[in-house]
This record gives sequence, C-alpha cells and structure tokens, in this order.
Amino acid sequence: MPWWSWLVIWVVLVLALLGMIAWLGYRLFVKAMTTLAALGDLAEKTELLSSRFDDEPHEAAFHPAALGPAREYAQRWEERRARNATIRHTRREARVRRGKLLVSADPSRFSHLLRKRH
Repeated sequence: MPWWSWLVIWVVLVLALLGMIAWLGYRLFVKAMTTLAALGDLAEKTELLSSRFDDEPHEAAFHPAALGPAREYAQRWEERRARNATIRHTRREARVRRGKLLVSADPSRFSHLLRKRH
C-alpha cells in the first residue's frame, strides 16, 4: 500500500470520530435542554402547589393517646374492635354461604361427565 493510503485512512477515521463526537454532543445538548424545560415546568407546578397548600387550613395538631383521656381512647378502641368484629363476621357468613352453594350442587347437572363415550 502506498504511503498516502494510510493518510487517507487516518483522515477518514479522524473525521468519523469528530462527526460521532459532534452528533453525540448535539444529542446531549438536546436532552439537557429538554431536562431544563421539564425542571422549569416542575418548578412552576411546585410553586402552584405550595401556594394552594398555604391557602388551605392545616391539620389539627397531633395529640398522643398516652397524654389524652384514657376513657375516650378506650371507648374508641372498643368501637373499632366491634366494627372489625362485625366486618369479620359478615365476611365469614359470605364464605360459608358460598361454600354451601358449592357443596349442595345438584349432581344430576354433571351426569354427562360420568358417561362413557364409545
């Protein structure tokens, strides 16, 4: 191979490298600009949400149960316990009803499954 062919090969490789770097740089620039635009939108939304949050009344302060009236909290606990017991009983009754429907199925409806086919 003549000496100038190596020069052509290296020039082409360097130009390809520079082209690839330029293309990747452009893609990186476009992605960075898109990210900055999204961050600007996020900042606007955050500002809007914080202004709405400032306008709304805040929640009542937290009062630990250990420092409150014991009878009131005991009554609430008993009410919650009774409500949960009712929910559990209702679910159990529904399961029992479904089970009875499965157990009391009419076997004559399934007689075609027992017949032998020739």
